[in-house]
Amino acid sequence: MAPRDSMRLSIRRKLFLSHFLAVLLVSGSIGTYFYYSAVQSLVESIRLRLQSSAALLGQTLDAREVEGIRDASDSDSDTYRRHLDLLRDLSRANPDIAYAYIMRRSGVRVFFVLDSDESERQALPGREYKDLTPALLRGFHNPSVDAQVYRDEWGSFMSGYSPLRNAHGEYLVGLDMRADEFERKLATIRLAGALSLTLSMILALLFSRALSVHFTRPIQMLVERCRAIAQGDADYAVRIHSGDELEELTDAFNAMSRRVIQSRMEADAAQRSAGQARDLLERRVSERTRELTDTNARLLHEVGERARAEEMLAQVARTDPLTGLMNRRAMLEQLDIHATRFQHSNTPCSILLADIDRFKSINDTFGHDAGDQALSQTAKELTQGLRPRDLVARWGGEEFLFLLPDSDSTAALVVAERVRSMVAAKPIRFGDKILHLTLSVGVASFRPDESIHHCIKAADKALYRAKRAGRDRVVVTEASSENDEH
Repeated sequence: MAPRDSMRLSIRRKLFLSHFLAVLLVSGSIGTYFYYSAVQSLVESIRLRLQSSAALLGQTLDAREVEGIRDASDSDSDTYRRHLDLLRDLSRANPDIAYAYIMRRSGVRVFFVLDSDESERQALPGREYKDLTPALLRGFHNPSVDAQVYRDEWGSFMSGYSPLRNAHGEYLVGLDMRADEFERKLATIRLAGALSLTLSMILALLFSRALSVHFTRPIQMLVERCRAIAQGDADYAVRIHSGDELEELTDAFNAMSRRVIQSRMEADAAQRSAGQARDLLERRVSERTRELTDTNARLLHEVGERARAEEMLAQVARTDPLTGLMNRRAMLEQLDIHATRFQHSNTPCSILLADIDRFKSINDTFGHDAGDQALSQTAKELTQGLRPRDLVARWGGEEFLFLLPDSDSTAALVVAERVRSMVAAKPIRFGDKILHLTLSVGVASFRPDESIHHCIKAADKALYRAKRAGRDRVVVTEASSENDEH
């Protein structure tokens, strides 16, 4: 399309759209008002019919006659059959009703008593209905109806509800109208609204086209002069003698063209100066950026090295170097943290205190290297016998302390027996010698009204009892059962 035609059509399009939208807004607003009024009237009529029908049926049915229908085994009773036939006759006689049913409420749960559905999806007595709506819950006390279409496993419906006679808020009767039936009733109103809107659009199109043509013709010459100025022909003077506002606009354009020439010369000079300044600035910024990048890289390297060093120091401070387990200091921190959480949440927690039996004899007989190997291998067996959330630390010498979150004495006993059995079942080979190790374990459960250190002392007492009872065993100490042993 030629530039002239593009400009002319653009102006006409703007005028056309402005008038078209104005006419369409007026006629469309009136039509929309009447359309939505009709739809609202139809919806209220349907809701009123559903509510009234449900209320009438609710007064016809007596809750005392169906209160014996509780589960599917009651579907063979005469009462069930008689009332089911009544509901199905009602559904067949009224084309607006898809299903009729009776429901029973027990606390916050709702169950089917009768369902008129004649297909395999029929809800038998005692089946719970979980798609509860506000209107359905109100229906146990007063007649009510859904405010919109709801969907469940039987389809999409708008339903009315009403309590049964003598129900006392326990029974209701419901009537479902299918959503497609509801939409069919709205189709006629939609068709009328569409025809009205189409007619309004046709009238708006004709009226707007006439107005846009009338306004674009007088300004066509001025458009051509404006295009010449835009293409750089600023010396070309516009000559229009219309005797109205368009002539004043022409004089303004002529003055503008002269100013454009002057401004263009000034802009060219300023652009050259700005270009030189920009090039100089870019060079300086580039140099400074390289310097900052090098400095930043060095700082990042130093920070990373320091962080790694601090992490290694922290790890060494919290880890036993021989076994790789937490040391006593780290475990004390964890005990304080978990004790605070357990006191606030009142969740169970237990502690195991384990000791390698006759460890001194290993050092005396085979040397400290054998003792160190025994400690190292025992630590590996202990960690393999724990759950992911459990913690274990070398408590001192040949003693190990376990923290078992969320574990009562029963669960702690299971863990203790597992680690004891794993240590006993795997001997240690030291040179040509084979060492058989056993563990004695004391178990204590944490109580919120006691300190964590009191729990540790209880576990230590239980460990002492295990040693005294012959070693290689688990002893449990609790407030409620001081003498429990395994």
